[in-house]
Amino acid sequence: MTARVLTRDEARRIIVRAQLLDADRPGDVVEVAEQLGYIKIDPTAVITPCEHTVLWSRIGWSYEAGQLQKAVEIDRLLFEFDGAFRPISLLPLMLPAMRTWPRRESSRQWLEANATFRADVLARLRAEGPLLTSDIPDTAQVDRAPDGWYGRNQVPHMLDFLTRQGEVAIVGREGRHRRWDLAERVYPADMPEYSEGEAAELLAERRLQAAGLAKQKSPWSVVGMAGEPVTVEGSKWRFRVDPAALAALDAGDDDGGRVAFLNPYDSMLFDRPRLSEVFEFDYVLEQFKPAAQRRYGYFAHPILMGDRFVGMLDAEVDRKSGVLQVNAVHEFLPFEAEEHEMVRAELDELAEWLGLPVTGVPER
Repeated sequence: MTARVLTRDEARRIIVRAQLLDADRPGDVVEVAEQLGYIKIDPTAVITPCEHTVLWSRIGWSYEAGQLQKAVEIDRLLFEFDGAFRPISLLPLMLPAMRTWPRRESSRQWLEANATFRADVLARLRAEGPLLTSDIPDTAQVDRAPDGWYGRNQVPHMLDFLTRQGEVAIVGREGRHRRWDLAERVYPADMPEYSEGEAAELLAERRLQAAGLAKQKSPWSVVGMAGEPVTVEGSKWRFRVDPAALAALDAGDDDGGRVAFLNPYDSMLFDRPRLSEVFEFDYVLEQFKPAAQRRYGYFAHPILMGDRFVGMLDAEVDRKSGVLQVNAVHEFLPFEAEEHEMVRAELDELAEWLGLPVTGVPER
């Protein structure tokens, strides 16, 4: 069977719709998480932290930060795992692999050497949880060396390991600090059971649902043989497409595009090779570049207009002055008058959502 050939326009529309960045906005936090599969957590708050920017860019003005906290800590419809908020519907598909973690020998050896430490942490959580990391003593027998993420305290290491094994869970946060408890007191008790193979196949389908279109062999979105094979005009890659997304495209189910400012850690930007191949957008995060080497700004947000990336927004919240300061709107090609107004309107929406006046908007 010959794989269907998509035009680049069709491929982009499928991806934009799958990422909930078309004109048909989702209704709430849980709907976004169910479709995207995860909402990245990152504290960099040049405008606002990643998790909130991701949700605002999809839901719009009606999104409030308390809605995310409620979905995680009260309704338990989302859970925090590995630096992201995920829908609880994914947990049963993740548990089979969690039960066989870790597979790296060095991690296994560290856990075995710290069996008493592990038991201490679990016992304290059982007796006193939920607890902050700082509430748990470090009784490690063997230390892991400090790295860029962890210091000398071994408690964060052990909590991370136990979370990956499905024995401990993050129950909520105090500011940016996580609270931990036994997973049995956080996760639902009546979840369906899957074999590791079944779970892997279903996870691949969910990843493809979130991507819409993904390279068949890619470390950025592991979809395997999920969905249907397609090719994209002008590309030699083999792609897989979500059948539901393809059906929507064929049905003409398209509500059109809009302007969206994307946080640099947005899942839409995660697969850089796909961005380049399908969108012809070579995105580089300049956060870690020396200032003199930055072209667009420290934490510039890509501007999506319809199904094309048209520029970069260099803006920041000036907390001392209480304004949204726009340093520059970099246009890849000069905006037409209507495009300029669309970007300006989205800036005004962002400022209103933040509750701040906007300054520095370039005039035409």
